[in-house]
Amino acid sequence: MTVEADQLLSAYDYHLPEERIAQNPATPRDSARLLVIESQTQHCHRIFRELDEILRPGDLLVLNNTQVIPARLHGHKTTGTEVEILLLEEHQQNQWLALVKPGRRLKPGNQIVFKPHGETEVELTASILASDPETRGRILQFQASDGRSLLEVIDQFGEVPLPPYIHETEAEPNRYQTVYADRRGAVAAPTAGLHFTPELLERLEQKGIEKTFITLHVGVGTFRPVEVEDITQHQMHGEWIEVSPKAVEKIRETQARGGRVFAVGTTVVRSLEGASQSGQIEPYCGKTNLFIYPGYEWRTVNGLITNFHLPKSSLLMLVSALIGRERLLKLYQDAIENEYRFYSFGDAMLILPEARLH
Repeated sequence: MTVEADQLLSAYDYHLPEERIAQNPATPRDSARLLVIESQTQHCHRIFRELDEILRPGDLLVLNNTQVIPARLHGHKTTGTEVEILLLEEHQQNQWLALVKPGRRLKPGNQIVFKPHGETEVELTASILASDPETRGRILQFQASDGRSLLEVIDQFGEVPLPPYIHETEAEPNRYQTVYADRRGAVAAPTAGLHFTPELLERLEQKGIEKTFITLHVGVGTFRPVEVEDITQHQMHGEWIEVSPKAVEKIRETQARGGRVFAVGTTVVRSLEGASQSGQIEPYCGKTNLFIYPGYEWRTVNGLITNFHLPKSSLLMLVSALIGRERLLKLYQDAIENEYRFYSFGDAMLILPEARLH
């Protein structure tokens, strides 16, 4: 394996049969399969609910408590043209960056009137302020007729946006939320956390496996495609994170006693490592545009729970930085042959610290 190969976008491609893309989540949540990477040469097949048998007392799980908002809105221009809006992130109150359809026909100054789900006296409108060249989206200024903020009325107008590769699903909207989600602001779920149930979290706690929370509001940065063949030239879009003093204290306590810090999901990895750029983890609230790929020097994260990611994605590169690109792609092939389910509603992978590249 050469560093040069690890820097090529084409080196992160793999073929996934269409039938391996999960259209529905496992029921119950913790019945998903779990590919456990035990060492640099060994792996085994388990079930997610067995996590309390695999982790050790004194380990720390760091979870992302962001909550997905109903970020897809339908409406029309004053001319009658149908419009679809996908919110990405809030710049200031009631001012949002969003992807819009049809993009070419939505220009600064255009007004949009949104359709509510049912009977409501509130009217919601937006005006397009500007284009955003980085995301090819638009900046919109929202206004509710009763003076409330968009987030206060959005449940009456929006729907939870599922990823485009989920074509038909029987899942209730709450299945695209973690059971511990309580900080509104994400436009996509931190999917590694979807496998936890209250019962599993209780068993983990009883065994002495601790937990703490950070917040990363999942936005365009996580899903924006890498479009340059030399991945070192890719620029991540900044995403808002909060790593609280309480979380930092818990992590430092774990490190001091020799415990292991497990990130639940790539969003947690970006948050913890983004808050550790001084060399050790510090409280942090703001944006991170950290892009992790092979060769990255790890500072805080010891192990990882994650789902199976899209080819050529920045998430695949992040996991490759932990165990190596060639190893990861071989594991993906093994998962495909063993009929694992991929992507947001799919199965999970646990990378133990012993499996990491040192």
